[in-house]
Amino acid sequence: MVVRDPVADGASATVRRILDVVVEILESDGYDAVQLREVARRSRSSLATVYKHYANRDELILAALQRWMDENRYSGLSERVGEDGESLYDGLVRLFRALFEPWEKHPGMLTAFFRARSSPGGQRLLHQGMDAVVPAAREILADVDEQFIADFGAVMSNVVYGSLGRYAAGEIAITDIVPAIERTVFWMTRGYQA
Repeated sequence: MVVRDPVADGASATVRRILDVVVEILESDGYDAVQLREVARRSRSSLATVYKHYANRDELILAALQRWMDENRYSGLSERVGEDGESLYDGLVRLFRALFEPWEKHPGMLTAFFRARSSPGGQRLLHQGMDAVVPAAREILADVDEQFIADFGAVMSNVVYGSLGRYAAGEIAITDIVPAIERTVFWMTRGYQA
């Protein structure tokens, strides 16, 4: 499903207000609280205006998440360059901390992200994230064996996705995610460097 982004297409301040309201609801009241009538009411627009830009609730939530991710989660990611002589472990931990810092400050958005990934069109959230993360990761992994990179990517995808699922289910705190990632990175890089 390809959904155009009215904000990126130069749409009105009304669309910006609509997306801002969705983000507010996601952060304060949660994913299930996003209802189109309530979004229209809070954004001081009509329900017809919301539908003019977004065919359904899923598209509206995805657009709000994409915008939030652009402004928060991935902003400046490529600007965080490591120091000369930085170890593989330190570089990867720096990257994961930069990725998760905004989520830790906005846990409602992380829950919404996890839920939206499984909605129609939700895979584009993952692709958006990868487009921002891959260049930074390639810089850190520039001198690393391709097989390790493939194995590392597979293991870390499972650890991250599993941690997000456990957080969304209420099994762990949001502050438990990065330490689990750091431990995994430690053991993988230690094994690689040995």
